Amino acid sequence: MIHHLVLFKLKPGVDDEKVEWMMRQTRIQLLKIPEVRNVKCGKPVTPNAEWPFFLSVDVESMEKLAVYRDDPNHVKFVEEVIRPNTTERIAIDYEMDPGKDVRYS
Repeated sequence: MIHHLVLFKLKPGVDDEKVEWMMRQTRIQLLKIPEVRNVKCGKPVTPNAEWPFFLSVDVESMEKLAVYRDDPNHVKFVEEVIRPNTTERIAIDYEMDPGKDVRYS
C-alpha cells in the first residue's frame, strides 16, 4: 500500500471558508478515482502553520499511483482546486506494508 502525502502553502487571500471548500472538493473529486482506496485532507489546528493544507491518498501500488496522477478527475482537481489556491507543495510517497520492497509494489 502506498500513502501519497502532499503539503501545500496557500496563496494570500485564501481564507478559512475557501479551505473548507478545498477540503470538500478534495473528498468529492478524488474519491471518484477507482484506484483511490482512501482520501484524507485537512487544515492545521495551530495558527500560522507553514503548510496550512494537506491531502493524502492511499493506493495499492506505485503503478496505481501513476494511474491516479493521470486520471481526468485528478487533473481537473489540480486545475480547479489546487493551482488557483496554492503557491507551493511538497509531496512524499510512503510504503505502508512492513518488509515490502517499494520497487515491487
